[in-house]
Amino acid sequence: MENRSRGRGKAKEEAGQGNRQVLGDIGNLEVLRNAEGKQISRPITRFSNSRPFALRNFHTKLLASAQAAANLVVQANEQGTPLGKKRVIVTTLDNGGIVHKQSGVQDLTQKPNPDPVDMVSSDDFVCEMKCEISRRNVQTLSSTLNAQSKAASGVVAEPADQPVEIDAENANNELAVIEYLDELYKFYKQTEGDSRVSDYMKSQHEINEKMRSITVDWLLEVHNRFKLMPETLYLTINILDRYLSSTDIPKKELQLVGISSMLIACKYEEIYPPQMIDLVSISNDAYTKHQIHSMERSILEKLQWYLTVPTPYVFLVRLSSVQPDKQMENLAFFLAELTLEHYQAIVSYSPSTIAASAIYAARCTLNRRPFWSETLKRLSSYCTEQIIECAKLLVSLQTSAADSKPNALYWKFSSEDKGFVALLPPTKNIENQLLM
Repeated sequence: MENRSRGRGKAKEEAGQGNRQVLGDIGNLEVLRNAEGKQISRPITRFSNSRPFALRNFHTKLLASAQAAANLVVQANEQGTPLGKKRVIVTTLDNGGIVHKQSGVQDLTQKPNPDPVDMVSSDDFVCEMKCEISRRNVQTLSSTLNAQSKAASGVVAEPADQPVEIDAENANNELAVIEYLDELYKFYKQTEGDSRVSDYMKSQHEINEKMRSITVDWLLEVHNRFKLMPETLYLTINILDRYLSSTDIPKKELQLVGISSMLIACKYEEIYPPQMIDLVSISNDAYTKHQIHSMERSILEKLQWYLTVPTPYVFLVRLSSVQPDKQMENLAFFLAELTLEHYQAIVSYSPSTIAASAIYAARCTLNRRPFWSETLKRLSSYCTEQIIECAKLLVSLQTSAADSKPNALYWKFSSEDKGFVALLPPTKNIENQLLM
């Protein structure tokens, strides 16, 4: 069977057909007529049935050039000027878009520097199509940047401030337990102080704020690499800070505390937490499984297994549901996550304050009016005067985010899936927004 198959293939090759089916047999040929009226066959391209803008534009240019050349000849004849002997070829198009060539003469004395008439070729067509594709890509990118610029410059507006029932759409969803949400968030607000950390750097002898920032940035990269839930990231940093506030550790164990904190957070939040071998590998084999397990037990004992804590994430989810806006939500999360790397923000402000300030600063940046509605005030229990200082800090962190080292967080929110929100210019004079 194999020899007979090869023989048939060889026969086809000798007949000029090769191993592929003849174009005519599969309907990939179309019949056209050339300028002399003869029938010719050519492969059908994807543009045969639908002519894109680039092809129409190219045909229009050819017709315009041909018409211009014809007008010059007519003008020369009307003026009685003797025509030169130089022959030119003028291209024309019929209704079917077929190119024809006509010979003629042109008076060079009427036009010292005539524009050459472009001829149609496969290379020209491909080049024209590439230019059109590039033009469309540029227009798409330009539209995106213009939309972002308009959002930041005050073009986007929202309806007048009215009471919003953000839980109405979940009225029939028993899993949403909307009848308990208000009491649940009041409880979060009352107990968030229990899991807050005080200024612990003075009690640490070998680590400082810069080392902590580098460790958190590395944890952000690990979080992105494993595609973990956002809740996991906030809980990881909370566990890390709470343990550091109660235990003096050597510098060489700071990364070990970070990866062990993430392991605990993953077991608490994720359905499928990373395997131990993955954590060892991503740590560049700096620690063994035994060391990570030992640190995990030490952290849990020190924290007394207290892991159900309110982080900025739980408040952000609640506040961003007021007039849902994906761009505003991404920007608010970007501002909130900037505080994870900033030690002074963590020890100075509560999670609910950080969340409310991030929403307020994001709305000011995108000019979402009103900047702080009655619904937001009711849900957060904060007025603008109570969050303005934290919002100013977030804006300053946003301003310096591009130049900060390390900056994994900046590149994370400069991606398309995050709406390029890290590239937006920060709001200016945020204090003046209080009057609006």
